[in-house]
Amino acid sequence: MRLQPILKPVAAGLCCESGGFHIDPVRPVERALITHGHSDHARPGHGAVLATQETLDIMRLRYGENFAGATQVISYGDNIRLKDVTVSFHPAGHVLGSAQIAVTDGRRRIVASGDYKDVPDPTCAPFEIVPCDIFITEATFGLPIFRHGDADGEIRKLLDSVALFPERAHLVGAYSLGKAQRVIALLRKAGYGAPVYLHGAMESLTRYYQSRGIDLGELRLARDAKKAELAGTITLAPPSAITDIWTRRFPDPVAAFASGWMRTRARARQKGIELPLVISDHADWDGLTATIASTGAGEVWVTHGQEDALVHWCETKGLKARPLDLVGYGEEDEALPLAAEGESGA
Repeated sequence: MRLQPILKPVAAGLCCESGGFHIDPVRPVERALITHGHSDHARPGHGAVLATQETLDIMRLRYGENFAGATQVISYGDNIRLKDVTVSFHPAGHVLGSAQIAVTDGRRRIVASGDYKDVPDPTCAPFEIVPCDIFITEATFGLPIFRHGDADGEIRKLLDSVALFPERAHLVGAYSLGKAQRVIALLRKAGYGAPVYLHGAMESLTRYYQSRGIDLGELRLARDAKKAELAGTITLAPPSAITDIWTRRFPDPVAAFASGWMRTRARARQKGIELPLVISDHADWDGLTATIASTGAGEVWVTHGQEDALVHWCETKGLKARPLDLVGYGEEDEALPLAAEGESGA
């Protein structure tokens, strides 16, 4: 007898009929399981939300206390029975609180990875390989040209530029959830002890990271500093802010952008980025393919990104593979390169 699928793609996202829930739905549903707090995955208006404590907190910061009818916390590794299936959450290494969601009916296990990266990040729990029968992977950087390299080396480029141009302010475009905090933590790891300045849109989420025990050192708001005081400093801002009128408060600013898309120089030139920094919170080509192989999955579903290339790679390795063609993801972080890039605010 043919087994019914545990998960299936529908207009609202990934649906588990036997469990009565959706994963990262793009429209309001009765019960939602949320992988992480980026706004293209975590939307308000659901009847009930199950997620990690950090993801629920981030949703409250963004949408207010009443972002869902009810909420339930799940910790990494815990099992929860939902009707005919059991679900568990496992670290995705993407941002604080991010999770892969494993769903099993006792015969098969399917893992929806959400967004993930397989390299160390001092601001979130490290990615965990979850053995499964079917693995659902993102493909944001699903082309062989995307190999992100060493984030520490990119931070050294930034610090070398600060040392070379002490009269200039360095403005680093970085998404307000995850990327900004990671850049700050990497600066501290590299020995940078000076205050790091923040655009106002960065403050609440960055302070939340600090409240969860992430050591980011001394932080100041750029709006509280005089122009002359900002020479030789580093300021984190939403990517959309680093080339707009807001930059006039800084002395001869250097526009930098921390993104995996900075691997392609044409994108940097297109937006006037003087200092491209290849720092990504998504797995690169090598990370995607290594992860797929390590899960032991015989079938792979590929979503939001360069789906065709990764599907082809899977097929060359003897794996069943299919693109999911889900709509509505990639509106916040790197999946839509340089397009309004994330957050608003002064």
